[in-house]
Amino acid sequence: MSESPPTTPVCYRHPGRQTYVRCTRCDRPICPDCMREASVGHQCPECVNEGRRSVRPARTAFGGGAAGRHGYVTRALIALNVLLMLLSIASDRGGDAAVGGSGFGGLLGGSTPLTDWGSVLGGAIFPDGTVGGIAEGQWYRLLTAMFLHFGVVHLLLNMWALWVLGRSLEANLGPLRFLSLYLVAGFGGNVAAYLFSEPYVTTAGASTAIFGLFAALIVIERKMGRDISQVIPILVINLVFTLTVPGISIPGHLGGLVVGAAMALVLAYAPRSRRSLVQFAGGAVLVLALLGLALVRTAALVG
Repeated sequence: MSESPPTTPVCYRHPGRQTYVRCTRCDRPICPDCMREASVGHQCPECVNEGRRSVRPARTAFGGGAAGRHGYVTRALIALNVLLMLLSIASDRGGDAAVGGSGFGGLLGGSTPLTDWGSVLGGAIFPDGTVGGIAEGQWYRLLTAMFLHFGVVHLLLNMWALWVLGRSLEANLGPLRFLSLYLVAGFGGNVAAYLFSEPYVTTAGASTAIFGLFAALIVIERKMGRDISQVIPILVINLVFTLTVPGISIPGHLGGLVVGAAMALVLAYAPRSRRSLVQFAGGAVLVLALLGLALVRTAALVG
């Protein structure tokens, strides 16, 4: 009796293709189009996908997602600030929104309807007779002010700093933690401006958050054992500008610096076992404390 010739295996995904290669994980035959290189041999697409689902996503040293190395949040923040600058210029129908203001020898722009709407303002009577300000219930100003600028030069200086500082911090912290740092620091600087500025003085700009990023970079780099000797002189120069150049909000910058440092300490030194919970709780405590200070200031102005 004659024996039948052995049958050549065919790819389980492409039955018309003969192959002698098998997936090292499930042992099914796979053709060259279905081969996925593995540490040993090749695997089929299904086994590769299954393996990816079983692997925990990479995290940074501070618990954040590894996607922060792409700088998506930094880019998005810059895009948002640029967009609002364009809207601010449009709201002024040209005017002196871009340049022609009083700061830096006239290089900074003037106020616009958009900055009047969104900048930090304790309380004032507008030319049309309406009353506005945080003390009048416009609490949104404590957030919107960090995305508005008085002119293109003001915007460019802050966006350059955000580009340099933001990418490094986002890569170390991850997207969500970096965004939290930025928002809490900016909010803290705006609350400080509300607390220590005259009620009728307007304050706006990303500088409150930027100074927080400066402080955070020092905290994070020290935590990771890196050299910070190049960061300190730049921060000192910015502090000298803050204290000597007219028209700059000293409370806003210093407030952002202090709150940014506090938030960075929470993110950097949270215990590993309950890191996410401690980081969230620490950030929430900071925000609640700032809101409490803003309420005290509002009570003083209204009373």
